[in-house]
Amino acid sequence: MTPLILLADEKKSATVTDWSARIGWLVGLALFVALVYWLMREGWKWRGTLQGDLPELPTAPDDPGEAKLTMRGRYHGSTTAGQWLDRIVARGLGSRSRAELTLTDAGLDVVRPGATDFFIPAAALREALLGKGIAGKVLTEGGLLVVTWAHGDKLIDSGFRSDHAAEHTEWVDAINSMIKTPSTEGAER
Repeated sequence: MTPLILLADEKKSATVTDWSARIGWLVGLALFVALVYWLMREGWKWRGTLQGDLPELPTAPDDPGEAKLTMRGRYHGSTTAGQWLDRIVARGLGSRSRAELTLTDAGLDVVRPGATDFFIPAAALREALLGKGIAGKVLTEGGLLVVTWAHGDKLIDSGFRSDHAAEHTEWVDAINSMIKTPSTEGAER
């Protein structure tokens, strides 16, 4: 009987969880995440302050004319032209959102539910092309409609993705055919 008694003596209870240490780690982690979020938010606001010289965004005219093309999709953001990582956050251009685009002879109307709408006059349009990335959003080749336009003294690239990406090429052709270059303006006179 001695072996049975020895087995019973060797059993010990499980270690008790130290809840105070575990709660302390969780609170510390939550504070760290809150600090990182706060720093990112302050950086976003600081970028907006630095870009405060950007003029107010134009609004659509009362009678923009008949729609040439319409598109539903996503607005992915705007950057300084040619610098696809230099996001512009001033005037609400940094907010990604759903978007409805309408192209008329007057220009490009961008309606964004829940965000600031804006209008790109036809005279401000500089180029449209198919891209693959803009300010933190990378897609397949040709998956993004990038419209370059002038606003104040700044050239801006704005990225859009249609719900039906096959229509991007039609948009590029239509916008580029509307753009007036100095050589075509002189030929029209």
